[in-house]
Amino acid sequence: MRLSIEVTLDYGLREPADILLQVEVAAMADQRLEHQALTIWSDHGVTAVPGEDGIGQRCWVRADHALVARYEAVVAIDRPVLRLEGMQATPARALTGDLIPYLLPSRYCESDRLEGFVRRRFAGLSGGVMATALIDWVSTRLDYRSGSSTGGTSALDTFGMRIGVCRDYAHLLVALARAAEIPARCVSAYAPGVDPPDFHAVAELWLEGSWHLVDATGMARADEIARVCVGRDATDIAFMTVFGEAQLCDQRVSVRRLD
Repeated sequence: MRLSIEVTLDYGLREPADILLQVEVAAMADQRLEHQALTIWSDHGVTAVPGEDGIGQRCWVRADHALVARYEAVVAIDRPVLRLEGMQATPARALTGDLIPYLLPSRYCESDRLEGFVRRRFAGLSGGVMATALIDWVSTRLDYRSGSSTGGTSALDTFGMRIGVCRDYAHLLVALARAAEIPARCVSAYAPGVDPPDFHAVAELWLEGSWHLVDATGMARADEIARVCVGRDATDIAFMTVFGEAQLCDQRVSVRRLD
């Protein structure tokens, strides 16, 4: 699968601010960058720093009155779609240090508050069977509704409201998986077929010694998702973090299949 990606960001600022951008596709074994270019209009230098877990990169930008940026890329994805049901879970005691944060509660994924529900509703399940049941539950119990949540909406909020957008689906699936002792992380990504077109959020679950991409909204398959970055929750994977105030003027995201 080859994807063409185009992003335009145009934000106004009342006062100068530092901005952290995460919009570039991560170069990884299962997604090869054939072309990419990030152009940022600024009178100041741009500094690149590694993304979480060394996946992708962030860019520090100093903006005075506006942030205008354009990103384009062509990425070739070589990733099979695997069935999770037969996969085994890694016992918590065997997890390495880099995986432990993805087993613990985080700001937007309050997995400790959902442990009782998981134990009762999915009693006797584990590993890939548990993961599949959690994915099915989130996919069928939530209604996708644009504008139904805010930047402060957490997995527990979504669990109660049963509506949300891609970020909310990812948060809830990640929180439920952690409650079931399956390491899980949030992923910022690009994918075709996202409606409305925008940056996309999905989940990755750790089973049988590797990460597996899952889109609980059902809008994208694992073999057509291009990762940008990963993290504990939306705090780590936001496409733009402004240390100040910014006002949206224009934002466009286009992802097209090339073959």
